[in-house]
Parts: sequence; C-alpha cells; structure tokens
Amino acid sequence: MHHPQPRLPGRARRALGLAAATALLAGGAVACGSGDSGSDRADQAPFAMESTDSVKRGVTLTKPFDKPDLVLTDTKGETYDLIEETKGRPTLIYFGYTHCPDVCPLTMSNIAVAKSKLPEEAQDKLRVVFITSDPERDTPESLGKWLRAQDPDFIGLTGDFDTIQAGARSLGVSLEPPVVEENGDIVSTHGDQVLAFLPKDDKAHVLYTSDVPVEVYEEDLPKLAEGRLP
Repeated sequence: MHHPQPRLPGRARRALGLAAATALLAGGAVACGSGDSGSDRADQAPFAMESTDSVKRGVTLTKPFDKPDLVLTDTKGETYDLIEETKGRPTLIYFGYTHCPDVCPLTMSNIAVAKSKLPEEAQDKLRVVFITSDPERDTPESLGKWLRAQDPDFIGLTGDFDTIQAGARSLGVSLEPPVVEENGDIVSTHGDQVLAFLPKDDKAHVLYTSDVPVEVYEEDLPKLAEGRLP
C-alpha cells in the first residue's frame, strides 16, 4: 500500500513476504501464512497454528526460520554480527525504515510498551533488532535517534542494501530497494513481519504481522523472554 510521508517527498508500499497459504487443521484451528508471491521462500511457506478468536495474534511456525547470517553496522557505527550478538537470547527482528509514517513506528511502539512491562531481568534478556530497509537515508546516527524515542535498548542496524535484502528474504520477508518516482516520491517496499527467535535453537518460531495489537505482545513477551512459545 502507499503511504504519504508528511513533510517528506516519499511514500511507502508494503507487501507481506511469506507466500499465502491457508488450511484447516484438527479441532477447527486455522493454519495460515501470508505473503507476496515474489518471496524467495514462496515454495516453503510455513503453516502455523493461529487462534480463532477475534484478536489478531502471532502464529507459531511449523518450519522455523534460521537466524540470518548478517554482519551490519549498529547505531554507534560499530560492526554488529547478528548471530554472535544475539546467540542464546530471545530476539525479535523487524525490517523497516525511519521515514515510515505509520506501520513501522506503531509496530516498534507496541513492542516497546510491552517490553517496558517485563521484569528488569527479562528486559535484559530480550533483544529487539530493527534492520533498516532504507540504508541510504537511515544512517547510524539518524537510526539511533529514531530508535531511542522508542526504547534506548533497541538495536538498530544498517549497511549494504543487498546484504540486508538477502537476510530479509531468508526469513521470507519481501524487501525491495527504494525508488524515486517521476513526481519525486520515494517508494520503499518491505514486509511488515516481526520474527521472534527462541534461545534454545536461535530459530524464528513465531511470526507477528502489523495488525497484531499491543495487548498480544504484552501477553507473549513474558513467555518469549523465558524462551517459551506463547
């Protein structure tokens, strides 16, 4: 979808990065994945158990994703090895950009609010990683300033776009380079999934989309921080 960026010459298009799939499982539960047929993982869409109540919740992946082998630059301008730095820790990963007018800040705000309600020990365990989909504009300095307004402990990463794109696609997240249209608008396309990795195997076991409310993160983060499925 297209979003007007206030006071900025840009708008964003978003696309879910997992191939669309639905199926009925035993007991009437729905198994589903949502996505863009352009994803590199389209032929491997993981089915997931999802609640049938009216609240949108995260889904548990039956084919967990490996953590991407990414070495990028953090908001201090230092090298950050994603696998090494988050090894054995509950980790949330999201791809987005700081000029996003709505979905990205709302998603990170929801996570920040839920994280703030965790006991201090659980907050120390949890790693929340925001990887920019617009590295040309999201410098370490600007990315750090934007994230500190959400939570000073959030980790922001930037770097080479091709490297970031490959990492996103390994998780089934659609990511395309920003383009400038004839009218000067900047268009950035990226998936809106949050992937939750458990410390037991450093794999993504739960997927959240942008329509998951803060209440669900408040329910799930205590369990994820302990290394358990919600």
